Amino acid sequence: MARDATPETPSPDDLRERLVAAGLLVLDRQGPAELTVRRIAEVAGSSTMGVYTKFESRAGILEAIYRRGFQLLRAALATVPEGQDPVRRILDLSLAYRRFALANVALYAFMFERPVPDFDPSPALRREALETTFGMLVEAVRSAAAQGALPDEDPVRTSYLLWCVLHGIVSIELTHAARSPLPGWFLDTPEAGERILLDGLRATLTGLNGR
Repeated sequence: MARDATPETPSPDDLRERLVAAGLLVLDRQGPAELTVRRIAEVAGSSTMGVYTKFESRAGILEAIYRRGFQLLRAALATVPEGQDPVRRILDLSLAYRRFALANVALYAFMFERPVPDFDPSPALRREALETTFGMLVEAVRSAAAQGALPDEDPVRTSYLLWCVLHGIVSIELTHAARSPLPGWFLDTPEAGERILLDGLRATLTGLNGR
């Protein structure tokens, strides 16, 4: 008679999840240079064969980590309540985006930059990942346009313009925070970073309405 599985024996799905979680942990604590199959397997309490069995290759586990990053970002954005003033929702989504970036610096860089030189997510994966989060901004822009708070022209293009401002300011803040202090600069405190972001977004929204 077959013996029942013990709690210490992970199911295949548990192992996959454990490996992704280990990859996130390695990225956060040791940086992208340590995202090797061997290191991820060690942290997960698995073997390198476990990684290859579940993900086929190093690229496969890195793709799973990349995809998980956008799932976590979507969860962060989903904390912003619906049904409020549409422009306020756009600003609150942007603030949630910034909080996620500041709390997950290495993961954010992995999602939007190229800290692992030999890892380049496919266009299909990048589109899938971006749509899980960018689509939420598009929905907010569509709602704002429907209520007359933004022009009802091309909500996707409008959303992209807003995201460029959002992503650009947040990325500059992260770069600035990683360097030695520069007193008197616009981003010398977390509060200043939030003010600059809101100022930039409001200026963009005003400009869009003035076209």
